[in-house]
Amino acid sequence: MVTEGSRSCVSPLLRLQVSAEADSQVLSRVLERFQNLNLLPRRVVAEFGSGHLMHIQVDVFGVTEERLSLIASKIGQCPAVLGAHWHYA
Repeated sequence: MVTEGSRSCVSPLLRLQVSAEADSQVLSRVLERFQNLNLLPRRVVAEFGSGHLMHIQVDVFGVTEERLSLIASKIGQCPAVLGAHWHYA
């Protein structure tokens, strides 16, 4: 059981969502950001959507909101990436 006082000590599960053009290098570019920081995602989902789009979800644990915001910003600068944002999973 998690009490209100102990909740601040527990790191939340965060989800990064990326929308990109259907490019063969996008998935590796997204995961490369985590590899460079020696972070292992808990889950990665990549699927093709309509209109030649790719949707990628990366669930991470033990990362601060500030760090994931920086990661999302860097991923958003990658070629073929249309947008990247995070939220609580």
